Amino acid sequence: MVEPKKLIVFIPSIEDGGVEKNLYIILNYLSKKIDDITLITYDDSKKTKFSKKIKILNPFFNSINFKGRYPKYFFCLTVLIKILLFRKNNLVLSFQANIFAIITSIFFKTPIISRSNSSSAGWSNNKIKQKIFKFYFKKANKIIVNSYEFKKEMDNKYKIDSRCILNPFQFSKIKKLSNENSEKIFKQKKILKLISVGRLTDQKDFKTMIKGIKYVKRNVQLIIIGKGANDVSLKNYINELKLSHKVNLIGYKKNPFKYMKQADIFLLTSKFEGSPNVLVEAQYLKKYIISTNCPTGPREILNNGKYGKLIKIGDYKELSKIIENYSLNKTVKHQLIKGYKNSKNYSYMKNCELYYKLIRRYL
Repeated sequence: MVEPKKLIVFIPSIEDGGVEKNLYIILNYLSKKIDDITLITYDDSKKTKFSKKIKILNPFFNSINFKGRYPKYFFCLTVLIKILLFRKNNLVLSFQANIFAIITSIFFKTPIISRSNSSSAGWSNNKIKQKIFKFYFKKANKIIVNSYEFKKEMDNKYKIDSRCILNPFQFSKIKKLSNENSEKIFKQKKILKLISVGRLTDQKDFKTMIKGIKYVKRNVQLIIIGKGANDVSLKNYINELKLSHKVNLIGYKKNPFKYMKQADIFLLTSKFEGSPNVLVEAQYLKKYIISTNCPTGPREILNNGKYGKLIKIGDYKELSKIIENYSLNKTVKHQLIKGYKNSKNYSYMKNCELYYKLIRRYL
């Protein structure tokens, strides 16, 4: 009798973004159907998020809090190599450092499924990189992407046949969290309430969002939830534009939904994405959405602008104009209902089961 393969999940750096939300949901679902799952990560601070059935392996040298991801990649690769060297019948599912995981799996003749999380516009910006990615992506057993627009981009650019599985959401949990009691973050009553949630990085381009607020004449307040490398520079930028009375950074919140519920409009000004979770969450909470038409995801989630507004990357003038002219009329209410219905396509059971069926082919 052939011994069933053991699933190894590879994600060296577990942070506080949308990828990690998907990771928790997918792995905990898979743990109900797959007996042997090993998670390799440098970070063990989030271990309580995972089912106790999942074995978590950290490098023996994981006490240093590295700022960048690459040292974590290196140490976690040593763990992956050790497992593949001494244990047979494995299947690797990589959520991060995909090229490194693919090369390692190829060397040990181990099947690998790789999940790409964001548009290649953010990580494949020169010809040499593109050639490397194109070569190794073809060597993987399957590449998973999280939007159909992203699939089209990946398939055309790298000549592969990727598999689109939408991000899974536990909407009942989001509803419960959104109803938790919280302090009112918008202090004034007669004010247009704006909110955004995301890592404070160059990718999210919060400077465009903040600059757009400068040109809005009506009474508005923008709350930005998140943490990241650009925290100090963004606070300085807000002060430079004299917007501290209109824009507030309130840091990372374990439960952002109770704050999102208080807002009128959700903003996203990213330069690139894969399929931004926050837009689906905002749709489910029936928030009006203004988003950049960045690669990839927003156009698909907003149905080419039918469920919200799409603007060009960096277009702070158009952003301010839309905010200035916003009113909760019949057209907007119709968009909110349509967006809410669209969010149901990202259901937990449906999309997690698609992950399981794909993985089962190689187990």
